[in-house]
Amino acid sequence: MIYGPTILFTLGEGAVIPLFPVIAARLGADLATAAVVAAALVVGQLFGNVPAGWAVSRIGERLTMTFAGLAAILGVAAMVFSASVGMLMASVLIIGFCASAFGLARHSFMTTRVPLPFRARALALLGGSWRLGMFIGPFAAAAILLVTRDEHLVMWFFAVCLLACVLLVFFGPDPEEQLQAEASAARQAMDATDPPEFELEAEDLILEDTDQVGTGSIPTLERKGVMATIWANRRVLSRVGVAAATLSSVRAARTAMLPLWGLAIGLDAENIALIVGISGAIDFALFYASGQIMDRFGRIWAVLPSMIAMGLGFGVLAFTLEFGNAEIWFIGLSMFLALGNGLSSGILLTLGADLAPQENPAPFLGAWRTLTDAGGAITPLAVAGIIAAASIAWASGAVAVLGLIGAGMFARWLPRYVPHKKR
Repeated sequence: MIYGPTILFTLGEGAVIPLFPVIAARLGADLATAAVVAAALVVGQLFGNVPAGWAVSRIGERLTMTFAGLAAILGVAAMVFSASVGMLMASVLIIGFCASAFGLARHSFMTTRVPLPFRARALALLGGSWRLGMFIGPFAAAAILLVTRDEHLVMWFFAVCLLACVLLVFFGPDPEEQLQAEASAARQAMDATDPPEFELEAEDLILEDTDQVGTGSIPTLERKGVMATIWANRRVLSRVGVAAATLSSVRAARTAMLPLWGLAIGLDAENIALIVGISGAIDFALFYASGQIMDRFGRIWAVLPSMIAMGLGFGVLAFTLEFGNAEIWFIGLSMFLALGNGLSSGILLTLGADLAPQENPAPFLGAWRTLTDAGGAITPLAVAGIIAAASIAWASGAVAVLGLIGAGMFARWLPRYVPHKKR
């Protein structure tokens, strides 16, 4: 019940993502416009985070995930019947909006329930669940296309995954209620043996950024909303948050650019889906190793090698159009970028949980995810602009520079705000 819904959602999502540029091209889009269509997924996630934080704090994660799944089904139906690039883009935008609500609900739950010594591994497993779906999804798409040659059936496969997800979330046992009941029983037993001298209501707590070294903030006797939370934590968001946004940017560029690169060198939809799926296998295989590194040695030892590797990978990719055997270079660098990305599996979830108020994390996580998703949304749009103005090679080079800048920002700010301590 904790990881299963994420796998189902991303299984269908992973099946359709490699096809966005292909479907857009068949509707008349050029390469730059196809990049904008692919970027609409991350733009939807960006605009969905703050409303999702409000929804989770008001109606809980279960209902938020249910409504998000139902709305995503409507988005898939609109995608199936899209007759223009604009309608396709709107459908992808809706799916991204719903994905943000779904992801934030689960992130908030894990932040409040997972003990700190195991946090990175638990959240890396959540990230691994996402990667598992993104790994299997392209292979499912490739199999469906191989048999039917019909992209619409891949979209309906996504709808079936969403329906299964909604049924599991709504009718299955609610882990939030179960864990709350267990925590309440434990508190009652503790109070019976050793009554506390005073109690502080959870509703009265916020985290206010004091710009001090640590993994969280100082509690005060007031609870703030989303915008006030952003202002109270402005320093850490403008430093660690911006660094995290660069990681999100490079990841989004990888997701959007690899199908476009395959299209640019003449590969068909089946081969693009297959290559993306194989790279997803490498990405997925490293999720638990990433969690172990973060818990045992510190967050920076996962994120810094990841950013450097992806920066170098995109830098080399920018020159491969001039080499012979462009397809071989594309396959090899897709695998290398997956290796770099897999090294930081779960890092954005973990850093958000490290910095968020433990009693009421949803507003902060809404702000955190908005910032990181902003990086993910801006980069594919910037990639589309660079492709239109120059070439896809220049776009890859720009992503490489951004990745190396992000590595420097993490090296500067992460030890200050999230120092590693043996526990």
